Amino acid sequence: MRMGHHSLSRRHWLALAGALPLAAGPARAQARPLRLIVPYAPGGPIDVTARLLAERVQASLGPVIVENRPGGGGNIGADAIAKAAPDGLTIGIAAVATHAINPWLYSRMPYQAATDFTPITQILRVPNVLVMNTEVAERLKIATLADLIRHAKAHPGRLNYGSGGNGSAGHLAGEMFKKAAGIFAVHIPYHGGNPAQLALLAGQVDFNFDNLATASANIRAGKLKALAVTTAQRSSLMPEVPAVAETLKGFEVDTWWGLVGPAQLPRELVQRLHQAFAGALQQPEVKSRFAQLMAEPVGNTPEQFGEFMKKELAKYEKLVQASGAKVD
Repeated sequence: MRMGHHSLSRRHWLALAGALPLAAGPARAQARPLRLIVPYAPGGPIDVTARLLAERVQASLGPVIVENRPGGGGNIGADAIAKAAPDGLTIGIAAVATHAINPWLYSRMPYQAATDFTPITQILRVPNVLVMNTEVAERLKIATLADLIRHAKAHPGRLNYGSGGNGSAGHLAGEMFKKAAGIFAVHIPYHGGNPAQLALLAGQVDFNFDNLATASANIRAGKLKALAVTTAQRSSLMPEVPAVAETLKGFEVDTWWGLVGPAQLPRELVQRLHQAFAGALQQPEVKSRFAQLMAEPVGNTPEQFGEFMKKELAKYEKLVQASGAKVD
């Protein structure tokens, strides 16, 4: 008897957990976990934040399985989200690369960034930061962004900067900076953000645009000097670092990611998912964990996130064209 009671209560809880996420969806959906596709490898900031949120929404949405589908600069995972059935059982991460940069960078795209997805909410933004090797900055007597611009103008073509690759966010921020400042610096692409940062630490390049999440430990350790953040305003996470826009008016570029489903996702499912994930972003322990990762939670409405992605797509069209970067 006890066994029967035990299995019944367990079944009862499972049924309850299954009924929570998709009561509005098809009955068969209730027993299946929610699949959250991350188009990048495990362990990076996007993966870490996705897993943290997946844990936090289980109380309201039932089990969530995070599935990493890296490759193709994020395009493989994003395509898997686009091609999923719009039943609310598959959602995933849209990022600045997959939804704003890659459509202009890759000559062949497996999905349409503007039409193949349903926005749910922007999760985070991470300021990018213009960093120099501290020793190099001291040797060249560069203490501020204005100093760097002055030095570049006095020594045309002598400076170089590294990035995680042609068409990466760091490359495009560098091109945007050169244009806005009226300077020239040689771009040196590496295979990923990590080798680019190692090159900067080794003094092989003069400056990089890195995201604050990746650069912060070396900034705090004094190995890298932060000259400016690339968000329109200073970041609350490092308020002592000025914004590029304080020197170059209107300069704004940052790393962001959010939650999307496939196109045609029914409105009631969008609202349910939005409520759970945007709610999780407001939890104090989530906020403090994200602050450690140098990430600022957003949690806007599906409409606001959709508008934001549209603007970013238009912004990067010009940037990618100006950079001349192409991936065949």
